[in-house]
Amino acid sequence: MYFSKIEFILPYIWCVSLGNIKDMQLSIIILNYNVRYFLELCLKSVSEAISTLDAEIIVVDNNSSDDSCEMVKQLFPDVNLIENKLNSGFSKGNNIGVSHAKGKYVCILNPDTVVPEDAFSQLIEFAENQTNLGIVGCRLIDGTGKYLPESKRNIPKPRVAFKKLLGNPNDYYANQLEEHDIGKAPIFVGAFMLLKKTVYEQINGFDEDYFMYGEDIDLSYKILKAGYDNYYYGKTTVIHFKGESTLKDAKYAQRFYGAMQIFYKKHFKSNLAFNIVVWLGIKAAYLIRTNPKADNTTSKHLVLLSNKIPEYLQKKIEKPIELRGDLENVKPNTEIIFDTDMLAFKSIIAHIDAFSSISNTTFKILIAQSNFVLGSNSSKTRGEVIVC
Repeated sequence: MYFSKIEFILPYIWCVSLGNIKDMQLSIIILNYNVRYFLELCLKSVSEAISTLDAEIIVVDNNSSDDSCEMVKQLFPDVNLIENKLNSGFSKGNNIGVSHAKGKYVCILNPDTVVPEDAFSQLIEFAENQTNLGIVGCRLIDGTGKYLPESKRNIPKPRVAFKKLLGNPNDYYANQLEEHDIGKAPIFVGAFMLLKKTVYEQINGFDEDYFMYGEDIDLSYKILKAGYDNYYYGKTTVIHFKGESTLKDAKYAQRFYGAMQIFYKKHFKSNLAFNIVVWLGIKAAYLIRTNPKADNTTSKHLVLLSNKIPEYLQKKIEKPIELRGDLENVKPNTEIIFDTDMLAFKSIIAHIDAFSSISNTTFKILIAQSNFVLGSNSSKTRGEVIVC
C-alpha cells in the first residue's frame, strides 16, 4: 500500500508539538469568606499582575452570605469560581483550590491583599533560579504602610510562643533577615505563599486538622522537613490589610495556642511544659487584653490623587476633598485616597510605603469603574469600606 510523505510527517509534527507544550506557569488560589469588596480589589490587582503570564485565578468561596460569588461571576468571568456549600476552613478550602490548579506554581493568596503588577513575574523568575525550592514569601505591609513582621518567621518553640504572647516577639519573627533582604527563612504566613504544585502535593498540602491559625506554620515546617529551602524575597511588597490579630486578645490566644498544641503533637514529642505554658498564656491574655483604638478620620484633611473627583464620592463623604496630581508637601492628619484609574497598583503600594511615616496619615483606594473606597487604618481590624 502506498503512503505519501505527508502521511508520515503529520504524526511526527503532532508528537513534537505536544512535547513542546509548556505547563501553565501559575495558579493563584484565593479563599474567600464574606469580604466581597476586598476580594474585588484583590482580583483587579491580580488580574493586572498576570497579564503577561500564562496563569489562572481560582477563587474558592467558603459559603459566603454576601454577594461575593455574584460579583466574581459578573466582573471576572474568566476566574474559576468554586462555591463550597459550607465553610470548611482555611486548610480544606485551599486544598480544594489547589486540586483544580493547572499551574507549575501555585500561590496561596488572601483576598484582603493588593499585589503590584510585577509581583508574580519577579517571584517566578527568582524561583526558577533556585534549587531545592520550597516556599517563596514576600514583604507584607498593612493598610497604613506598616511592615508586618509575620512576613517571615522562625519555627515556634514553647518558650518563643509564650514570649510572643507576653509582648516579646523578637525570637518568633525571623529578624535575622531585614525586611528588604532576600534569604532563607523557615516559616511564612498563609496570606502569601508561592511554591511548586508538586511540592505542595508531596507534603499533602495544608493539614485539615487546623481550621484557623497554625496551618501555614505546619505547611512551612513540613516543607522544611521534606528537605526543601524556604525563601523570603523582600524586594516585592504586597499589601495585606488585615495583619495578625492582636496578641492581647484572649480569643485569638485560645485559637493560636490551640493550633500550636496540634502542631507540637504532630511534629514533636508530647510536651507537658508546653501545655502548661498554653494554659498560662490564655489566662494571661484575658488579663492583659486591650482593644485597638479607633482612628478618627472625620477630622482629617482628605486628598484624592486623581484626575477628577467622582460626583458619587463627593456626595457620600460630604466634606471637602482636595484634588491633587501629586503628593508633594503632605501634612500630618491627612487621609490620601488613591484612584486606580490614575495610578498602577505598584505605584499605590510604593506611595503608601513612602508616606506611612507622616504622623496620623491614613490611606484609602478608590476602585476604578466601581462604587466603593476601602482601606484599613489598623492591621488589627478588617478595615473600612465606603460604598457610594
